[in-house]
Amino acid sequence: MSVIGDAASNLGAARAQMGLSLGWHIIFACLGVGFPVLILLAEWRGIRGDADAARLARMWAKVAGVLFAVGAVSGTILSFEMGLLWPRLMGEFGAVFGLPFALEGFAFFIEAIFLGIYLHTWDRLPPMRHLASGIPIAIAGVASAFFVVTANAWMNDPQGFTIVDGRVTDPQPLVAMFNPATPVETVHMILAAFMVTGFLIASVYAAALLRGRSDRYHRVGLLLPLIIATVITPAQIVVGDIAAREVADNQPVKLAAMEGLAHTEVGAGEHIGGLFIGGELHFAIVLPHVLAFLAKGDPNASIAGLDSVPAADRPEAVALIHLAFDTMVGIGFLLLGLGVWLLVRWIRRRGPPASRWFLRAALVAGPGAVVAMECGWITTEVGRQPWIVYNVMRTSDAVNPAPGLYWGLVALVIVYTGLSAITLFVLRRLSRANP
Repeated sequence: MSVIGDAASNLGAARAQMGLSLGWHIIFACLGVGFPVLILLAEWRGIRGDADAARLARMWAKVAGVLFAVGAVSGTILSFEMGLLWPRLMGEFGAVFGLPFALEGFAFFIEAIFLGIYLHTWDRLPPMRHLASGIPIAIAGVASAFFVVTANAWMNDPQGFTIVDGRVTDPQPLVAMFNPATPVETVHMILAAFMVTGFLIASVYAAALLRGRSDRYHRVGLLLPLIIATVITPAQIVVGDIAAREVADNQPVKLAAMEGLAHTEVGAGEHIGGLFIGGELHFAIVLPHVLAFLAKGDPNASIAGLDSVPAADRPEAVALIHLAFDTMVGIGFLLLGLGVWLLVRWIRRRGPPASRWFLRAALVAGPGAVVAMECGWITTEVGRQPWIVYNVMRTSDAVNPAPGLYWGLVALVIVYTGLSAITLFVLRRLSRANP
C-alpha cells in the first residue's frame, strides 16, 4: 500500500485514539485544576474552627492524590500520542508551538513535588504552614491547564511563523503561545475545570444526602463545592459568548457548523435544536436575527454558511458539532438555573434548599457538567476539521502513515478500561475507610 493510502486508512484510527485519550484525560485534568483550590478552602475553614471542613480537606486530599496519579498516566500517553499519531505536525511546527508543552512539564513537576509535601506533612507542620504548602499545587494546576490550552489555541489561530517555499521558517514561540485565541480559550477552559470539579464533588454528597446521611459533614461537602461552581457559571456563560464571537471572526465555517447554517444568510437567526440531515438543518427553533446580533453586534449582519467554502474545507460531522454545541449551551443554562435556585432559597430562608428535588438536581449536575465540557471540546476539535492547524495543515496530511494504528486504539481501550476500574476501586476503598 502507498504511503498516501496508509495515511488515509490511519486517519480514522488516529482521530479515535486521540479523541478517546483527550476525552478521558480532560476529566482528570479538570479535577487537577479545581480540586486543590477546594481542598485549600476546606482546610482554611478547618483552621478557623470548622471540624467538618477539616475532615473534608483530609479526605479530599487523599482522593486528589489518587486522581493525580491516574491523570499523570493518561497525560503521559497523550504526550507520546502527539508524536506517534501526528509526526508531521510535530516535525514541522514543533519549534513554533512546543514551548507551552515544555512549560507544562515544569508545572507538572512542581505540582507533583508539592502534592507529596502536602500529603505527608498534615501533622508535621503548623496548620498555616501546611496550608501554604498547598498553594503551589493550586497555582501549578491552573498553570498547567493554561500552557496546554495555549497550544490548542494556536492550532485554531496559528501565529508566530512564516512559510517559505513550503517550509516553516522564523519560528516565534512566544508569539505562537500568546496568539489572539489564547485569552478566551484559556479562561474558558479554566472556568470549565472549576465548574466540573465543583459540580462533580457536590454530586457525590448530594447522593449521600439522598440516602439519608443528613449530618453537617455531608451538607458542607455539598455546599462548599456547589457554591463555587454556581458562582462561576454566570462568568462562564459570558466568556462562552466572547469565545463564540472569536470563532465568528476567525473560524466562520466552524460557527456555521455549530449553528447548522448551510447557507450564508443576511440577518441569520439563532438555531436551537434540530437535526442536520442531507446538508440542511431540520426541525430547529429559529430566533430571527439573533445569531447575527450575537456574532457581529448587528442584527442584519451577514453570517457565512457552510457553502462559503469548498466542500473539501468544511467539517464532515456537522450533525455532531451542532448537537454538541447545543448540548453544551443547554446544560450551561440549566446549571445557571440551579445556581439561581440556590441563591433565591438562600436569600428567602437563609439556607440551602431542603427539597429532595434540589438534591436530585445537584446529583445530576455533576455528570451534566462533565458532558457539557466534553461537548465543548468536541465542538472545538471536530469543528476545526479538516484542519489540524487551521487553514495551514490538514489533519490527513499530519497523520502517521505507518501501519498498525488500529492496534494502538485497541490497546488504548484496554488500558483506559483497566485504569477506570482501578480508579473506581481505590476511590470506593477510600470512601469506606473514611465514612
